[in-house]
Parts: sequence; C-alpha cells; structure tokens
Amino acid sequence: MLSYRAALRRVAALGPHAISAAFVALCLFLTVLAVKTPWAPLPRPVIAAAGLAGTGAVWFRGRWPVAVAVAGAGAYVLSGNPGPLLISLFSGAGTRFLALAAIGMAGFLAQQWVDGGRLGTDALISAMTATGVTLAAGAYATTRRELTRSLRERAERAETEQRLRDEQARSAERGRIAREMHDVLAHKVTLISLHSGGLEVNASAGPERVEREAALIRVSAQEALEELRKILGVLRAGPDDDDGFPDLRRLVDSWVSAGGTVALHGDIGTWPPETARAAHRLVQEGLTNAHKHAHGAPVTVTATGSREDGVTIVVANGRSPQPSLETGAGVGLVGLAERFRLIGGTVRGGPDDAGGWRLEGRLPWHAADASPRESHDQDTAG
Repeated sequence: MLSYRAALRRVAALGPHAISAAFVALCLFLTVLAVKTPWAPLPRPVIAAAGLAGTGAVWFRGRWPVAVAVAGAGAYVLSGNPGPLLISLFSGAGTRFLALAAIGMAGFLAQQWVDGGRLGTDALISAMTATGVTLAAGAYATTRRELTRSLRERAERAETEQRLRDEQARSAERGRIAREMHDVLAHKVTLISLHSGGLEVNASAGPERVEREAALIRVSAQEALEELRKILGVLRAGPDDDDGFPDLRRLVDSWVSAGGTVALHGDIGTWPPETARAAHRLVQEGLTNAHKHAHGAPVTVTATGSREDGVTIVVANGRSPQPSLETGAGVGLVGLAERFRLIGGTVRGGPDDAGGWRLEGRLPWHAADASPRESHDQDTAG
C-alpha cells in the first residue's frame, strides 16, 4: 500500500485540471448513490438535480471557493451528498477560512435538521467536528503546497544565481588571462619586431650585425615563452606561488640593446614583491606605448618609494620625431589601471607640457595589503 505522503505526491503530480476532474467524478458517483439509496427524504429528481448542481460547481472551487461552498452546502441539504461541501471546504481552507467555517456549519446543521427534523447537542458537535477536521486538513495541505512551491522556487533561484556566479568567474578569469598576456608579452613582441625591422632596413649589414640581431630576436622569443609559461603557471596555482622577482634594470637594458633611448632612475629591488610586480608591468606598458606612438623619442623611467610615502613609477617620453602610424585600442592601460586599482593604487596617463607623454602609477608600499579604491580616469594611448 502507498503511504499517505506518497499518495499526496502522486495526487499533486496530476495537475489542477486532473485533480478537479477526479473530484467531479467522485461527486458524480456519490450523487448516483444518493439517488439510488436515497440519502435524503426528498423526491429522487430533487436529489439528482441538487447532486448534479453541487457536482458541477466543484470544478470552479479554485476560482470561487465561497460560492462553491454555498452550492455544496445546498446540495448536501437537498440530496444528502456531502462530497461537494467537503471538497469545497478542503480546497478553500487556505483563503477563506472563517467564511467557509460558517458555511460548513450551516450546511451540516441544515442537513441534519432536514433529515431528522430537529437539532441537538450531538448535531452541533458533529457539525463542528466535520467542519473543523475538513478545514484543518485543507489548511495543512495548502500550507504544505505553498511551502513546497516556495522551496522549489528558492532552489531554482539558487541554481540560477550559482550559474551566473560561475559565468562571471569564468569571464573574470578570461579577462585576467588577457591582461596578463598583454602585460607580459606585448613588450617582448615589440622588441622582436624592432630587431626584425632593423635587419630589414639594414639588409646589407655585415654578418656580425646580422648574427647579433638574430641572437637578440632569439633571446627575446625565448624570454617571451618563459614569461608565458610562468604566467600560465601562476594562473593555475594562484598569485601567491609566483616566486620570480621582476628585474627593472634588465627590462630597460633589453630596450636599450634594441636601439631605444631609455634612462632609468631608481630601482625596485627592495620593494615588496606585489608592489614591484605592478611597477614592472607599468614600465613594460609605458615602454611599449612609447615605441608604438613615439618611436625614436627618449624615454625616462623613474621609480621612487618609501614605507611612509608609498611608491611612484613614472614613464615619460619626449615628443615623437615623426608622426605615429599606430592608434592602439587602449586595452593595455585599461588592464593596467584595473591591476593597480585592485591593489590600492592609481594610474594616470596623458600628454605633458613638453608635447610628450607621461604615464604615472602610485601604490602603497605594501600594495597587496591595501584596500582597493577607484583609480583615476586615464587617457589611453596603447
């Protein structure tokens, strides 16, 4: 045999229309029995008509519970069939409890008065019991149904929110990878392009010049691959596992060896690792932009910092000796500004009074421990 809860689940799974059809069929069956027995001291046509009227009203119990209860009470009084009244009380208990209680009491008492010709204490107790039990069962079923629906909606909402969080996390990770790839590889690829261009322009250079430039291209390509593997390892293991310390002097020397005019003032060797990495990325971006938009102009890199005042990194280039043919999309500076913002710093970029370009970043000494704050709006050039 099925348990009570299993039976309720099966009934609920039928749907509202199927349940209404089942109730109508049950009331119709009871009406047939009421006419055949009969269950009321009235003519059979009256019993049949009253029973059919109450049975038909059951279909609309969800829309008009009080009216259906009145019809059910009348059907019970005239036909002796309690089905429509009980079903209407059970179905509407969650919405019109007091009104249905009054209708139920009136229906049960009226039927006993028609059937017995008098009302006594037993009739009152019987009517109260039948009405109370039916309404209580209906209220319990309604509350349980609403709770189940609420829990289902909450579970669906939680699942949707989790899916959105996962999508946002994937999107953020893709953005982070893109920023890391740009920061790490852009200057290396620019160096390779610069050396290759030098070989192309000086095609008649001697073997020693060609060998030297080819060696520089090979070294730059190897360093780019090493940086790529390093960043991918950091993305897999987390930023705390990055043991490498950025070398600002080596970065500047690589640009000088490629033919650039770069002067370095200060160093980041004694800075905290997270602060030094951010400064290194800013210098990378500044040198790359200087080559793209002010090719041939001298560049000055200044790095100053202390525990009390924080750190400042400035990459400034002079006026370009020739018009720039590249426009850039601004992705590098946008990613750089976001990196600085997340560790409590700011980035500014824009033209200076001498017609050149100045990129400035500021960070607290321990950037990793600083609370994020909004970065200043920056003009993008690269």
